[in-house]
Amino acid sequence: MQDENDIPFNDYSVDYSTLGSSFFGGGSGSGAGAGAGGTSGLEATFNHTIDFLVHLWSIMTTLSLLVSALLLFAVIYAYIRASQYGELATEYVVGQEKKYAELFGSGSKNTRWEDVLMHSGTNNPNDWKLAIIEADIMLGELLDAMGLGGTTIGEKLKSASPNSFKTLDQAWRAHRVRNEIAHAGSDFVLTKKAAQDTITQYKMVFEEFELL
Repeated sequence: MQDENDIPFNDYSVDYSTLGSSFFGGGSGSGAGAGAGGTSGLEATFNHTIDFLVHLWSIMTTLSLLVSALLLFAVIYAYIRASQYGELATEYVVGQEKKYAELFGSGSKNTRWEDVLMHSGTNNPNDWKLAIIEADIMLGELLDAMGLGGTTIGEKLKSASPNSFKTLDQAWRAHRVRNEIAHAGSDFVLTKKAAQDTITQYKMVFEEFELL
C-alpha cells in the first residue's frame, strides 16, 4: 500500500538491476566463448605465418646455395681459361722472338744487312739494285713476323698502323724503288744517291724494330 509521501513508479519502468544482471551475469558465458574463439583464430594465423616464413626461408637458402655454387664455378672456369690464354700468349710472344732471331740474327751484327751495305757501297749500279732487292726481302720477312695481313709487301704495308709503325712512310718509299727496279729491270736508271737514300730508308725501318 502506497503512502501519500511515496514516489509512484510506473509498473512498466525498466528494472535496471535485472537488466544489469542479465547483461553482465547471464551474458558472461557467451562473451567468454567469443573471446576464446578470437584467441584461437589469432593463434592459428600466427602459426600459419610462421610456417610460411620458415618455408620461404628454406627456399631462399636453397636458391642462395645454388647461386653461390654457380658463381664459384664461373670464377674457377674464368681463372682456368685466363691461365690457358696467358700460356698461349706467352708461347706466341716467345715464338715471335725466336722467329726474329732466326730471320735477322741477334745483337748489333746482322750478316744479311752487312751484305746489303757491301753491295750498296760499290760503284756498280747492278750491285745497288741487288742491295735494294735484298733489303726489301728483309722488309717482307719483318712484316710477316709482325703478323700483318696481306699476301704482298704492299698489302701488308697498307694494313700497318702508323701508330705502331713509325717508319711506315720510309718503308713505302723504299719498297716503291724496289718495285721500279723489278718492273723496269735493266732499263731502270738508278743513281748512287738514290740507291743510298733507299738503303737509308730501309735502315730506319729496321732500326725502329731493333733488327740492327
